[in-house]
Amino acid sequence: MRRDVIHSLLVANRGEIACRIFRTCRDLGITTVAVYSDADADALHVREADLAVRLPGAAPADTYLRGDLVVAAARAAGADAVHPGYGFLSENAAFAAAVQEAGLVWVGPPVKAIELMASKTRAKELMAGAGVPLLAPVDPATAGEGDLPLLLKAAAGGGGRGMRIVRELGSLPGELLAASAEAASAFGDGEVFAEPYVERGRHVEVQVMADAHDTVWALGTRDCSLQRRHQKVVEEAPAPGLDDELRERLHEAAVAAARAVGYRGAGTVEFLVSAEGRPYFLEMNTRLQVEHPVTEAVFGLDLVALQLRVAEGGPLPSPAPPQPSGHAVEARLYAEDPARDWQPQTGTLLALEVPDAPGLRLDAGYTGGDTIGVHYDPMLAKVIAHAPTRAEAVRLLARALERTRLHGPVTNRDLLVRSLRHPDFAAARLDTGFYDRHLADLTAPGPGDPATAALAAALAEAVRPAAPAGGRTPPGGRTPAAGGRAAAGSRTGAAGSLLPGGGRTPTAPAGSRAEAAGPPPARFGAWRNVPSGPQLKRYRSEPDGTEYEIAYRTPRTGVPEPYEAPGVRVLAATPDRVTLDVDGVTRHFTVTADAGGDAGLGGGRVHVDAPDASYTFTALPRFTDPAAHTAPGSLLAPMPGTVVRVAEGLAAGATVEAGQPLIWLEAMKMEHRILAPASGTLTALHAVPGHQVEVGALLAVVQEDPTPASVPEETA
Repeated sequence: MRRDVIHSLLVANRGEIACRIFRTCRDLGITTVAVYSDADADALHVREADLAVRLPGAAPADTYLRGDLVVAAARAAGADAVHPGYGFLSENAAFAAAVQEAGLVWVGPPVKAIELMASKTRAKELMAGAGVPLLAPVDPATAGEGDLPLLLKAAAGGGGRGMRIVRELGSLPGELLAASAEAASAFGDGEVFAEPYVERGRHVEVQVMADAHDTVWALGTRDCSLQRRHQKVVEEAPAPGLDDELRERLHEAAVAAARAVGYRGAGTVEFLVSAEGRPYFLEMNTRLQVEHPVTEAVFGLDLVALQLRVAEGGPLPSPAPPQPSGHAVEARLYAEDPARDWQPQTGTLLALEVPDAPGLRLDAGYTGGDTIGVHYDPMLAKVIAHAPTRAEAVRLLARALERTRLHGPVTNRDLLVRSLRHPDFAAARLDTGFYDRHLADLTAPGPGDPATAALAAALAEAVRPAAPAGGRTPPGGRTPAAGGRAAAGSRTGAAGSLLPGGGRTPTAPAGSRAEAAGPPPARFGAWRNVPSGPQLKRYRSEPDGTEYEIAYRTPRTGVPEPYEAPGVRVLAATPDRVTLDVDGVTRHFTVTADAGGDAGLGGGRVHVDAPDASYTFTALPRFTDPAAHTAPGSLLAPMPGTVVRVAEGLAAGATVEAGQPLIWLEAMKMEHRILAPASGTLTALHAVPGHQVEVGALLAVVQEDPTPASVPEETA
């Protein structure tokens, strides 16, 4: 048989899978070629490739789905082979044929195998002839109540697109139209079929690898039951809880499916396993799967290297696959908000740092500083853990995700951690309805301690040098969170003034001033007439919107300390790292301030990585207009300062005009006038020269006249 040695490989894809294929190519000494859309001009896969070719445009239909442009790019770059990755053109028989017609090596299965498996309806007919167990199809035109629930599926493509669950006959026509339209948009083929929907079924698949020398490997099973919108979120190998008989039956069916179509290369045969343990063929994916790393970990293989070897005409290393070892679990990190219907998120990914430890692997398509756009799948990376047992692998993965520094748009990281630690997952009670049942609990506020994390943010800001106007405070030597340290319990309530929902500010004796209601102008944030008095900072937790008001003071030692927070003691505070003693337990917090606004002016975001959780806060203005929270006519101190004087003759009962200066405050060596908000009568005066006042202190009250006078020109 002819052998084609690959020297230069173009990956007809983007993101994580392109980077992953390039990694193997580097190990094998193969030159790498990327293609990229205008939206991906500075993407990680472009930066990592040896050569890159632009595909003009941004939308997939204009770029990554244009087989003619991809083939032209391979020729222009001098590539001698094309790897399709997954998605886009990976299961497009016409593209595979075009690659070969151009004299390039196609790193994938034969065109005929792709054609036979491209349509799920035709694939099922073929599998029936090969003796593979199937669900009986249902004709939507004749479906009755006894056929419900039904699952509508696109005949072409995958990834959950074009899938609908129908539980009422009345909704069937509309769902058929919707599924067909989605399938046509995603795959260019609107064919949809129906089959019985198996309640509480498990998604179990078998990885196959075949060569042109009549060797077909069944590389164990994978469970991919944790799905959202019919797309996988957590995968593992081997699939837990299967008896030996069922496992062997799945292996045999997968090999039979591969042989039935003369398969070569890497492929996956997917099954639905009912609660009673009966398997049913779903489809065969004629490409590399997203979840292939868990199989690689368990079998000690590089499936991409084997794909290249088979594409070159070489045989698999042995007639039988190697023996598996241990257990592997993979979690997909998505830029999405699970609590808001899995809404995709965009923006700048400021940090993505996964701990480096034995048994952990990161396959990423982004790094810190990259932009997450609107055109493509929101998957950022995959984190994989491999250990001797399932429990150990799950524990390792959950802790790695928990310790990951992940700053930027909202992600599903917390959901993944909670999913891995859920009792049903731990006990391998798995099925595709996992998130339908548990999503509300998994996205509810957790047992973490955001109030103390907000305190850490405030203390770090208190010792952070002021940034130039309009500039960014540099992070200055980031220190990773304490590695491998287990959380020693979390506090569910805040100490002292660390209160959610707006918090509590120190109040003066009754009648002396109103409750503080928000901060004055940010430029006064770090100054106090009484250094030991409390200072305030306000934060809003993202994405839930809970507000925290933090009171602290800076004594003569220069080390800020929480105000009225029993049980909390500051051990160390730098702009990037705060160490607290919380009820006798030492806790470390890594603090990173983003660009995007000064914390005092508000709008700046602060990320706090705690031992057992990570938090994102938006700094709220310390010095917002306190009058917004009081009755009209109240004059509140807009900043902490000293009353230096009041208008001559000013007393309760005096008549004032709108805009008339009434009270002068001194702060930061500057005087600030408090003006009458309207023309009327001064009904109360609490300001006394020489007195120090807090932000929001009630200074005076003006009762507006029914017919206000005009504002004097010089004060208008």
